[in-house]
Amino acid sequence: MKHLILVGACYLDTVLTVPHFPTEDSKLRATSLQVRRGGNCPNTLEVLAQLLADSPRASGRQWQQQDQSHEQTTAKLTLHLVSCLPNARAAATRQILSSFGPDEGQGQGQGQGQGQGQGQCEATDIDFSQCLFREEYDEPASSYIIRSAATGSRTIVNFNNLPEMTADEFETIATRFTRQGEECWWHFEGRIPETTLRCIRYLRQVSPTSTVSVEVEKPNRGGLVELAAESDVVFYSRSWAEVSASVLSPRDGDYMHRPATPLGKDILVVDTIGAGDTFIAGILYGLICHADEWDREAKLAFAVELATKKVQREGFAGLTVT
Repeated sequence: MKHLILVGACYLDTVLTVPHFPTEDSKLRATSLQVRRGGNCPNTLEVLAQLLADSPRASGRQWQQQDQSHEQTTAKLTLHLVSCLPNARAAATRQILSSFGPDEGQGQGQGQGQGQGQGQCEATDIDFSQCLFREEYDEPASSYIIRSAATGSRTIVNFNNLPEMTADEFETIATRFTRQGEECWWHFEGRIPETTLRCIRYLRQVSPTSTVSVEVEKPNRGGLVELAAESDVVFYSRSWAEVSASVLSPRDGDYMHRPATPLGKDILVVDTIGAGDTFIAGILYGLICHADEWDREAKLAFAVELATKKVQREGFAGLTVT
């Protein structure tokens, strides 16, 4: 069995849609309010779960030919989340874990104490047992997002009072997978570079055959260059690559790019929150489930088209429906 383990923060997002971004010290009426689960890795997991559950349709017409090795890979891939959450009895924790089903609110999950969660979303086969449940906390990490209808921009303010995952805690989690002796792909949200770097280096020691990917967002954050150097696959945010989605192979220097919006396709942008997370899901799906069938251009094209479909709808539901 192959394991894909995503390590990153999980938030409850409060999304306010406003006609235009407010000026300082002003009053403005929002046109809508949504409260939903967020966080880069959780969003990516939700999309991946859809892709794995409905693989033939998810692949699209251009990539419908499936071979036996792909179907076997998809069937044997297990998704895991490593994230800090409030205690397992908290209403916010239940809300977060129940949000991963095909229809939000339909998933199931539960946890039993810090670092001892025993939960799996039955609808999507996402394992939450490696999450770190902080017993003394009832409130989750929170994001407050102001989304401007005039420009499509989104301004995010985060608040997180939960203790962050330590490298020692991660090493305990990684050791559990190492003992199983099964193939693992680890994906990190590069939020705290010092801790993440120690985690990656630990994996290189105890599980040198594991694949490691990392997302780096803010170019001015120290330590991200070192993270990229330690990883097999690196996802750079829009701040690093403004105009296009690109693929670069460090082994042979082969470089290609694809416009962020497919050429000749007019789209109505509805919700850009999580578009980058969707793109990452598409690339991971291509790299793991279509490693030999799709070339780099096909993997990139699939991820771009998936993210393009996402921005045309609220949330992440229905991305595999043609």
